[in-house]
Amino acid sequence: MKQLGKMSKKVLVAMSGGVDSSVAAMIMKNEGYDVSGVTMCLGIRDAGDRVRCCGPTAVDDAKRVCNRLKIPHYVFDYAEELEEKVIARFVSEYLRGRTPNPCVDCNRYLKFGSLLEKAKILGFDFLATGHYAAIERNDGGLHLKKPRDRRKDQTYFLYPIPYDGLGSILFPLASLTKEEVRKMATEAALPVARKQESQDICFVTQKNYQAFLLERVQDLKPGPVLDMQGNVLGKHRGIIFYTIGQRGGLGISSRTPLYVISINYEDNRIIVGEKKDLKANGLVAGDLNLFSENLPREVYAKIRYRKREAPCGVTLESDRVRVTFAEEQEAITPGQSVVFYADDRVLGGGIIEEVLHGTC
Repeated sequence: MKQLGKMSKKVLVAMSGGVDSSVAAMIMKNEGYDVSGVTMCLGIRDAGDRVRCCGPTAVDDAKRVCNRLKIPHYVFDYAEELEEKVIARFVSEYLRGRTPNPCVDCNRYLKFGSLLEKAKILGFDFLATGHYAAIERNDGGLHLKKPRDRRKDQTYFLYPIPYDGLGSILFPLASLTKEEVRKMATEAALPVARKQESQDICFVTQKNYQAFLLERVQDLKPGPVLDMQGNVLGKHRGIIFYTIGQRGGLGISSRTPLYVISINYEDNRIIVGEKKDLKANGLVAGDLNLFSENLPREVYAKIRYRKREAPCGVTLESDRVRVTFAEEQEAITPGQSVVFYADDRVLGGGIIEEVLHGTC
């Protein structure tokens, strides 16, 4: 049943052609909003049978869903912005020996940056997406929070949303599980109900990200691979092929397994060591986006999407934050994001710049 109070509210739903964003659009319409769908055309070619969120097939699938829901569908060209804001940064970070997270950059600059602003200019009251996250309003203001389905929690990628934007964003899947979303799509006969999820970086249509980088980086510089004591063990092919914690592909024979411990792009060196050497008890992060002016001294932090949150102390130092973990963490990686939580609430996050070993 439509709610009369919502009928005058216009919602633009970002539709990737997948089941999540399709059900998000359906929910918005069923709740009585004036809904339109939009797909961001990123200039990405589909590769074989691999499911991608933003290629030509995705545009067609989103259009079919909108036809089924009887709502308008628009296509906005974001190829140039993807190149400038996401891909260029992706390449430059690997050249610096860091491991970027392009999904974070896409949310920061494209979805909840440019697209949100465009939605407002076009007269929409809200931008809705199929992310598994929640936004809660209470006396303390607006809060980005974890969704009901913790297995699908995507708040790690959403911390760059500006606080001022939270009031204009809707996450219709906040209270649903993935299984419930799939069931709703099937019962409504949405044409993407059985579509597989995209697991890859959308703009990497090659077999892996290294192959993608090789098409864009012409001057690869081999350099030394050293152990923790500074002994030369071999030669690397170029630092773009390596990331912190990597074990395979080192081309070094050793009695004990060796892992990439650090990458020094200035000296073009890779340092390897044993698994125990991967552990560190702190980090420094910059490029911060915080939802509160003052972080509690003790919070929980996540250093990778698939990592568990870990208790830590935080100290703000001008435009950076120093993080000290209660227990050592493995493979803290510059270029990745660290995201702070208090229970199910996101406090903000930033980009890891330094790894701190020993006493922080």
